Amino acid sequence: MKNVMGVIYTGENDARLRELTLTRAIAALPVAGRYRVIDFLVSSMVNSGMKNVGVIMQKNYHSLMDHLGSGKEWDLHGKNDGLYVLPPFLTRENVGVYSGTLDALRSNTNYLTRSRQEYLVFSGSNIIYNAHLDEFVRFHQASGADVTVMYTRDPSMQRDEHGTYIAVGEDSVVTDIEVEPTHPNLDLTYMEVVVMKRELLRTLVDKGVAHGLHDFRRDVLLPMVQEGKARVNAWEYTGPCWRLDSVQSFFKFNMDVLDTDNRRALFAEDLPVYTKVRDEMPARYGENANVVNSLVADGCIIEGKVENSILARGVRIAPDAHVKNCVIMQDCQIHSGAYIENCILDKQAIIKRNARLIGPAAYPIVIAKNVVI
Repeated sequence: MKNVMGVIYTGENDARLRELTLTRAIAALPVAGRYRVIDFLVSSMVNSGMKNVGVIMQKNYHSLMDHLGSGKEWDLHGKNDGLYVLPPFLTRENVGVYSGTLDALRSNTNYLTRSRQEYLVFSGSNIIYNAHLDEFVRFHQASGADVTVMYTRDPSMQRDEHGTYIAVGEDSVVTDIEVEPTHPNLDLTYMEVVVMKRELLRTLVDKGVAHGLHDFRRDVLLPMVQEGKARVNAWEYTGPCWRLDSVQSFFKFNMDVLDTDNRRALFAEDLPVYTKVRDEMPARYGENANVVNSLVADGCIIEGKVENSILARGVRIAPDAHVKNCVIMQDCQIHSGAYIENCILDKQAIIKRNARLIGPAAYPIVIAKNVVI
């Protein structure tokens, strides 16, 4: 795996996540208490033995850069290779917003040229997974295919007018592909993860951009499969995965993590998930605190009641406050007598005394960063 590098593209369309992505990319979204989406992707690559990981960023990348830092937490800060943060390179042609994955890769041609690895794993950032990418790469090498994509059979990953879906024939060859159909006709969901030789990707990107193309899936993968000029194989990922493309899907993922079986499957013993360390005191529970089926990060002070909720670092729940089915991000405060249910609170939000916020389970209330209610 030292001969394999990883590239993560963090510029996905985030409009449906509303307030949650006003100031950050999807990859920087806080999830499961003390993690961010990017942690699962980088950890998968590091656990598989990759030592060269590049993260291509677009707008709203400051929190992502702050979180990744030097890559120390993922052991990607050595003398050779390591973690490469690739913010937009501003020119007259490129104003910092890429038109698609091909444009993003084209803007980082120097990084791809400089890297010495023969193979490259390219991943999007709006699907959470924790995969044995070394098995994925070995499958690709043994199959003799030009390109191998990762897919899942999970029906909950399918969306109308969103996503890419494939059909797989004998010998794991991709026989059909549809990109963002009005309603998916194929059962298998492409997970935005692909492996191929680095030089092949460079060639495809150069040719695509030279012909005015922008999207890797529609403009590169689709013609490859339809015209049959290259062999595209597929490798099945059987672990748990979630697509974060709306407020509801973000809320569902966090609620799913409260289930012990889901948590054990996602945080497998042989696939640890690393994240930025923040030195905090352990969570402190008051004399009358009542916490049921919740994930509580370090630095929290809980004196009220918490049910089926996820609390990030530094959250304060005052006496007589009641939190139910909520996702509460870092350093929020819930004052005495407040009751909130089915809510998502972004960082440093404050709910004042005796306030009541009750959202429908199917469409949770989102409180933006630094807002006081």
